[in-house]
Amino acid sequence: MSAAYATGLPAVIRGEEAYQAARRQKRIQALLGCAVLFACLLAAAWVSEAYPATLWAGLPRIGEYFVRITPDLRWATLFAGSETEGSIAFWMYRLPEWSLLILETANMAAVATLMGSAVALLLAFPAARNITPSPLAFHLARRTLEAMRTIPEIVYALIFVWAFGIGPLAGILAIALHSAGANGKLFAEAIENADLKAWEGVQSAGGSWMHGCRYAVLPQVLPNIISYLLLRFEVNIRSASVIGFVGAGGVGEELYKVISFNYYEEISAIVVLVIITVSMVDLLSERLRHAAIGRLEGTR
Repeated sequence: MSAAYATGLPAVIRGEEAYQAARRQKRIQALLGCAVLFACLLAAAWVSEAYPATLWAGLPRIGEYFVRITPDLRWATLFAGSETEGSIAFWMYRLPEWSLLILETANMAAVATLMGSAVALLLAFPAARNITPSPLAFHLARRTLEAMRTIPEIVYALIFVWAFGIGPLAGILAIALHSAGANGKLFAEAIENADLKAWEGVQSAGGSWMHGCRYAVLPQVLPNIISYLLLRFEVNIRSASVIGFVGAGGVGEELYKVISFNYYEEISAIVVLVIITVSMVDLLSERLRHAAIGRLEGTR
């Protein structure tokens, strides 16, 4: 054995021992973290009364409800007229009315998304830590966005229904407020990840803070903003279907009625139409998002 090899061997052994010790420490930390997480989950389940026995007893009832809302379709009369039981037309006998309500729901979601995203964009620039004009403006913008998105849409809807009456206006305002808070956070984070070289160039040329936002930052983050806006539109379709339960317009109001009166087959018909609508909007939004992002990146 050479002298160099013999000299280097203890160092290798010490390095291996240090590596193994670090691995053991990480494993212990991971186990402790999992134990704390498991304890927190058990405590949360106990506080919320999510007992396994209760869940196990309720599962058969869920299956029973799905059996009740399943339409009685028969192959022999599947494509018969709306007066023949067992046909699709009989199941969807109120399709024209429901289609108009779903169109109203989509319109609510579109208007609310545009309104909320416009407010979100205005608040996102002062809410971005890297370009905010002052700490006061940063905290005011951040806290405003947090307040907007913390309150659920259905709570906003209850307030606006009381203020403006039953109808789509209450739903639009409720979704718009929540969308402003949610999108404002995403827009601000996109701005914080922007390259500030163009910003510094605008500032050195004598441009104002507004000029920097418009000409240096906005062109960089616009693809992300469009992506978030279209994604929010998809989410708002679902939200608009739910807040109708409190009289805020859309197909949700009709869904609440048929659930209240236990019109089981009508429940499944409306749910299927909503699923189809959301799927179509998802596909359309995905195409528009990819086209818009590709077009914007191609013009750089």
